[in-house]
Amino acid sequence: MSTDDHPAPASRYEELKRAISDYGEAAFQNLLRARALGEAVIAGFPAYMGCDSACVSGVPPEGAFDPRRDYGEEAFSFHGRQVIALEPVRFGVSLIVGNVEDKGALWLRTAVSAEVAGEAFDVFVGAQPMIRTPLEFAGALDPIHEAIYREFLNAFQIEVMEFQDVRFRTGIGFLPS
Repeated sequence: MSTDDHPAPASRYEELKRAISDYGEAAFQNLLRARALGEAVIAGFPAYMGCDSACVSGVPPEGAFDPRRDYGEEAFSFHGRQVIALEPVRFGVSLIVGNVEDKGALWLRTAVSAEVAGEAFDVFVGAQPMIRTPLEFAGALDPIHEAIYREFLNAFQIEVMEFQDVRFRTGIGFLPS
């Protein structure tokens, strides 16, 4: 204490320690909240799609995956890291779509990114626009589920539209030899 009963200013070192502590707490809270959101998104997607729960799983957001495997926390970008960073948490959502013509199936996956931003989450699904979702997200996941559905649907619709585009019917091309 100084002579006029005001606390002495913190040293730069102490101020840095407090900032690091605050960062660590924020990073941990972001991880916990984003993981809970991700788990709820994955768990609610089968009902949104009207499919069996075995058709939907949480998978890593990139790299090789098997939608029949239970990845648990391995489906989230923070898995296996020694240090928790204050950054968006990424996870993959996979949907198994059975073929009509045979017993095969198509495995779809899109990456979802979620991060606490003030009193809400900023959520990105693939190339879809950002979605603001309340931190208390119960009953508020339909916009995220719709974005996942749109991401899957758009992947096929865009390809078909390009295939059917008449501009490409009269273009220059090469014959296979």
